[in-house]
Amino acid sequence: MKPFFALAAAMIVSGPALAEGDPAAGEKEFRKCRACHEIVDNDGNAIVRGGKVGPNLYGIPGAQAGAVEGFNYGDSIVEAGAQGLTWDVESFSAYIQDPRGFLAEYLGGSAQAKMAAQRVQNPEDLFAYLESVSN
Repeated sequence: MKPFFALAAAMIVSGPALAEGDPAAGEKEFRKCRACHEIVDNDGNAIVRGGKVGPNLYGIPGAQAGAVEGFNYGDSIVEAGAQGLTWDVESFSAYIQDPRGFLAEYLGGSAQAKMAAQRVQNPEDLFAYLESVSN
């Protein structure tokens, strides 16, 4: 019976991470992000108007890091994406709180980040909001 529980636990741990946050709270949290980011769907409809200093965040959940077409990313995040980094709730949460540190750890050396660390109360709420508007 023990092997079954070990397998079940391994499947739970290795499964995709989905945001369990509150999208409504995340929408309020996104107000801080609007200075640099917008959310515009694939048809060009603005879901949230915002800055263009950072990439459009539409479709970010589950997407490859550093790959929004037309945005000029830094080398480190492009390299991380090429090495397989995709945005799930854990990677997103860690990245927005310490972009350079996260990338350095992910890449196993030094890294640069254009984005500054953000003080987000509940990153899982913000990620849940991005998921809700990206479907």
